[in-house]
Amino acid sequence: MTVTNPDCGKLFRDRDWSMTPLGPREDWSVELKTLTNVMLGSLQPMLIVWGPSQTTFYNDGYAQMCGNRHPAAFGRPFRDLWHDIWDQVDSIISAAYAGHGTAMDDIEFTMHRKGYAEETHFAFSYTPVRDPWGTVLGMFCACTEITAQVAMARKERTQRERFMQVFELSPGGIAMLVGPDHVFDYANEEYYTLIGVGRDIIGKSVAEAVVEVVRQGFIGILDTVYRTGEPFIARSLPVELNRGPEGEKQRRLLDLVYQPMRDDIGQVTGILVQARDVTQLRADEERQAVLSHELGHRLKNQLAMVQAIASQTLRSSQDISTARRRLSERITVLSEAHDLILEGGRGVSSVRQLVAQMTALHDDLHNPRFRVSGPDLKIGSRPSLSLSLILHELATNALKHGSLSASSGRVDLSWRVAGEKRDRFEMVWVEKGGPSVSAPETRGSGTRLISAGLNGAADSLVEIEFDCSGVRCRIVGDLESFQKEH
Repeated sequence: MTVTNPDCGKLFRDRDWSMTPLGPREDWSVELKTLTNVMLGSLQPMLIVWGPSQTTFYNDGYAQMCGNRHPAAFGRPFRDLWHDIWDQVDSIISAAYAGHGTAMDDIEFTMHRKGYAEETHFAFSYTPVRDPWGTVLGMFCACTEITAQVAMARKERTQRERFMQVFELSPGGIAMLVGPDHVFDYANEEYYTLIGVGRDIIGKSVAEAVVEVVRQGFIGILDTVYRTGEPFIARSLPVELNRGPEGEKQRRLLDLVYQPMRDDIGQVTGILVQARDVTQLRADEERQAVLSHELGHRLKNQLAMVQAIASQTLRSSQDISTARRRLSERITVLSEAHDLILEGGRGVSSVRQLVAQMTALHDDLHNPRFRVSGPDLKIGSRPSLSLSLILHELATNALKHGSLSASSGRVDLSWRVAGEKRDRFEMVWVEKGGPSVSAPETRGSGTRLISAGLNGAADSLVEIEFDCSGVRCRIVGDLESFQKEH
């Protein structure tokens, strides 16, 4: 067991040195006497190895590091003290006796000083001691055990690495800022994606690395968090970032948190930044709100729709029996259309199916009013819901006020893969042969539904023209997201 109060001074004074290779103390050299006084009077762990026999003695601080080997090792050869690590120590002590000093900030040993194997670490220096003629008389060592510090640093490093792993797996952007100038110390991949991949930010201040946020007031917000220690939290905060493919500016909406980081005494030393890009999420929510509103609008107008269908069916049917059968078929199709809308587009796989469903409801088999053309394109579930609503809204408006309200009217409906890179979906609705139309004075719910575009499709755009010859509507969107299952 380790001696807690070794009192090496008393042990030194009580020892009969005349019985050791060093001989009586009064015969010791000036160098040995001086170093002994320095060693025993120091609080830092120190060790003297002297003479060809490598006789070893040390102070109280060093005794603490000897474990169960103190006090038996005091005054004995150095090898007796550290026999279990001699393969590592031998070359160092031999170098000192050869006149070459050695210093290390951290040397690792596996010791058995307490009866079991343990990993230990030391910072030390082995200094040769010479007489006036340059002959090496022995070695003087100042030493500090740093095992606990190394273990703590390793624990902190492991903890930091775990934090870094958590940060890297985080779905949002995370960055660490240090100091009052808010210098980037760390950023995960999502943060780089957020501000624009390719930026060199580590070691730079926010004002240097993301210069466009300066005029938007974010440096002032960071300064306030650093000064007051109060976190900053914002939802759907608009931010302009130079994050385009060519560094062009983009407006994004961010959920943002600036959380102060403190040291052991509570002083703010930095800021943890957590940011999530919610631009697409908010756009989807707005479109969904429009769709939800329009679902209510459509349900309220079902009687008007059924009335229009019945009027059209009766007008084009030759007898009551045919009218009854045709009306039943159309109401069934209408029911199926609403099932599709309420289920969010599940079960529909192509644009042609959506168009066929719409024409089955609004067209007349005996006197076709629709002329359709386009490839059999796959469509994702979310865009299919939007497109179904838009087509039915266009058809309903045409039936009430547009080309389908006249017996001679018709609709040309076509779709294709467009764009120079063939990466766009385009659909065009053109009404002909109906009454003259003009743009409405107010923007109704139906127009808002159509203008909301294709939910789930990137870069979606809807253009409506109220030409005197008939309504023309053009719908476009990114083809990849248009066909993607969300």
